[in-house]
Amino acid sequence: MAPFTIFLAASIAITFFCKLYNETYLPSRNLVMTAFEIFAVETAAWLVWRCLLYPNLFSPLRALPGPPGGSFLMGQSSRLRREPNGQAELYRVWSEQVPNDGVIRYLDMFNSEILIPVSPKALAEVLVQRPYEFIKPPGLVTGLGRILGVGVFLAEGEEHKRQRKDLMPAFAFRHIKELYPIFWSKSSELIQSPDFAQATLDIIGLAGLGRDFDSIKDPDNELIRTYKSIFSPGRGGQIMAALFFIAPWLVRVLPIKRNSDFEAASQVIKKTCFSLVQQEKLNLASKNEGAARNILSVAIESGGFTDEGLVNQLMTFLIAGHETTASALSFAICMLCKYPETQTRLRNEVRSLLPDPRSPTSSITSNDLDSLPYLNAVCNEVLRLYSPVPITVRVAVQDTTLVGHFIPKGTTIFISPWATNANKDFWGEDAGNFNPDRWLGEGKANTGGIESNYAFLTFLHGPRSCIGQSFAKGEFACLLAAWAGTLETRFANADYVMTVRNGLTPRPKDLEVKVQVLGEW
Repeated sequence: MAPFTIFLAASIAITFFCKLYNETYLPSRNLVMTAFEIFAVETAAWLVWRCLLYPNLFSPLRALPGPPGGSFLMGQSSRLRREPNGQAELYRVWSEQVPNDGVIRYLDMFNSEILIPVSPKALAEVLVQRPYEFIKPPGLVTGLGRILGVGVFLAEGEEHKRQRKDLMPAFAFRHIKELYPIFWSKSSELIQSPDFAQATLDIIGLAGLGRDFDSIKDPDNELIRTYKSIFSPGRGGQIMAALFFIAPWLVRVLPIKRNSDFEAASQVIKKTCFSLVQQEKLNLASKNEGAARNILSVAIESGGFTDEGLVNQLMTFLIAGHETTASALSFAICMLCKYPETQTRLRNEVRSLLPDPRSPTSSITSNDLDSLPYLNAVCNEVLRLYSPVPITVRVAVQDTTLVGHFIPKGTTIFISPWATNANKDFWGEDAGNFNPDRWLGEGKANTGGIESNYAFLTFLHGPRSCIGQSFAKGEFACLLAAWAGTLETRFANADYVMTVRNGLTPRPKDLEVKVQVLGEW
């Protein structure tokens, strides 16, 4: 937006200067028309430079390897949009087929330059060694910050370091393991009313924030309606969401109903979060021994956040914390349908070592889940192949380098867990196959037998890695265990072939399943 603002201001200034000092140049011209013509010429010249000359002839990145082909003006954008499983699927192909020394460059819309780090060294530089030189896009932060506030997900630099440090105790595994009975109790509700998003929302509400939203039993309450308006916006809303990631400033100023609806929805959620903070503070002040410990209570006790800061964190947890797990669970169910032998093997393990979740006295601990190697293998394999966040974006905040290549300030970098997690250079020739057995055996439970720390990027690495990783993995394992142990699942259409529906989080497109409730364990 900045160049056009500058051009417009310059056009007006030039017009008035000419009119003031030399009327012979503008004897009878309309000033507005003259300014517009100057603006049009400036804009056209800038577009030729920015879209054609700079990326092809002058960019310091132009020598980096990239995929062949592409449009004269629109680069690879058409190919990326046509890919049925999303652009991350193409990144998988490029990372294997394009010879490179750690970085791939491609041209997107209007020949905008995008870099994809693919080698462990390149990924380490972006994620671990110099993470604050590669920040989230400022426009995205500004846009989402209006809704979420600047919590740990959006904060940068010293502010991010402070927030993460103050939140770490709340997400330490010694605390998360106390939440497994809550995960299990909500899993039992899921199998009675299978809605993944509502189940995960209830879990983040009860285990994370201290309030049972009860959305499985009451799907029409205000909070659930509000969430549906955000996460199920219809075709028009999906188009606006895609545009938001390209030009957030434009979406914000458009006079459309979607903007006002989104703002109203965020205010409802923010109001809910504020009431949660106040109630939890009352519980802590009264030393209510009956009040269960949750992530919010630990964050309050840290003393590192104002009420507004706590609300910002809760907004982040609510919006980011439940859709991602619901995405993973939907792919897991799809894989169980596609590979019935995996489903049977998983069910046998679950039923032999865990209690029936339908029993009124049923409860589990983190140790119980740890004793199920095949359950954890299935969960890890789903998270490897179908990361709930296929791509994360960074922008170089200053002139820097990446594996020895000069990277100018403002360069956009796409990190793609979907591409890295299925890269044959890391995982071998069967990298694209669903194979839980790769996680079984000595030393493989947490690594899949791969030595590199950068072969599995579902939760990223380094200071910006997912702070809720332990929470998400525990929740996912409980939900899948309860489902597989209690329900037999198969595709409603035996000829179903999975493609990916892209959105805020990916899901199997048009997935319909038939379930049969099995007898007691």
